[in-house]
Order: sequence, then structure tokens, then C-alpha cells
Amino acid sequence: MASIGTAYGIRGVLRKARAGVLLFVLLGSVAQAAPVRLLVLGDSLAAGFGLPPGEGFEPKLAAALRAHGREVQIIDGAVSGDTTAGGRARLDWVLGESADAAIVELGANDGLRGTDPRATEANLRAILDTLAARHIPVLLSGMYAPPNLGPEYGRAFRQVFDDLGRRPGLIYDPFFLEGVAADPKWNQPDGIHPNAEGVQRIVSRLLPFVETLIAEARQE
Repeated sequence: MASIGTAYGIRGVLRKARAGVLLFVLLGSVAQAAPVRLLVLGDSLAAGFGLPPGEGFEPKLAAALRAHGREVQIIDGAVSGDTTAGGRARLDWVLGESADAAIVELGANDGLRGTDPRATEANLRAILDTLAARHIPVLLSGMYAPPNLGPEYGRAFRQVFDDLGRRPGLIYDPFFLEGVAADPKWNQPDGIHPNAEGVQRIVSRLLPFVETLIAEARQE
């Protein structure tokens, strides 16, 4: 028969063992909560054209997400002057960094160039198909065509985004520059690119969409 001291010694060992298992589980949970790798596939509007470092869309979005307890690693896929064709051409390269989720912000330069909306639609569809095949949840942020191209072109261009926005599982924001476009208070002197305050407005408006996107990425 074991002595009382021996029995208490065995219980102590078991308590330590259980504590060790609990610590291992907790550490494993922390390891699993790695930052979400968020690809931003966009043009100058996302790249922060004309703004000092840290004032563009990507860094301000990352800061806003951190303030809400969401750690992300931004994969910078925003190139000034890019079109939907350019984004499509380089998508495989930027996906080499293994994105968990993606924001697609392209189309403004297609509109400025008067690109055939059918070509814009084909490029965006190919981008979304590639991301879907890799099980990467997507936030598509749309764009309007410049008014000088006429109402017929504007309707056809708008329809591209509205049709793609109905894809199952896609998170859709109709207009990236909503509440900012054409207002001098929120734009740089060129009247096209948002200033720092304009970027902050865009980030604040899109934040709920992006938080939903990150939650979906965590479930993949």
C-alpha cells in the first residue's frame, strides 16, 4: 500500500502533466491564429498614388484591422496604371505568396481608356475564377465609368460589376470610391485619386466588408 506522501506525489505529477498538456494546447491555438495573408489586387487607387508612405489604402486598412483586433499580412498587388488585363496577367505571380483572402479593386483604368466592357468582364471573370479555384474568398470592389464616355457606355460598364457581384460566395462592394469621388475635399488636385482623408473614408466604409472576408478566410 502506497504511503500518503507517495499518493500526493503521484497527484502532483499528474497535475503538472495536465498543466503541460493545457499549455501545449494553448500554444497551438496561438500558432493557429497567424495573420491572414490578404492580397490587394488593384491599381493606383489601392497603391496610394501621390500619397506619402503609410497614407495609402493598404497601410491604412492594415492599421484599421489591427485596431479591431484583426492581424493581417498585406500582399501588395496594387500597381498604378494597371488595368483588368494587367491584373489578370500577373495574378499567378502575386499568388505565389499564398494568399488566404483577396480584395479585387480594378477597372478604373479600363474606364478611363474606354475599354470594351466585354473585355473588362472577361478579365475580371478570369481573375475571380482563378481565386475561386484556389478557395480564396474575395471582396470585389466595383467602379463607375467616367461620365464623359456617355450613358450607354456607363451602363454597360456598370453592368459588368453588378453581374459579377452576384457570383455565389462573393462579397460585393459596388463602388470603391463611394462617398469620395468628385468631392474636392477628399481628393488630390487631379480630382481622381483620394487624398489621405479620402483614403481613410474608404477604409472606414469598407472595413465591415473586409472583416467579413477575413472571417470567411479563417473558415477555409
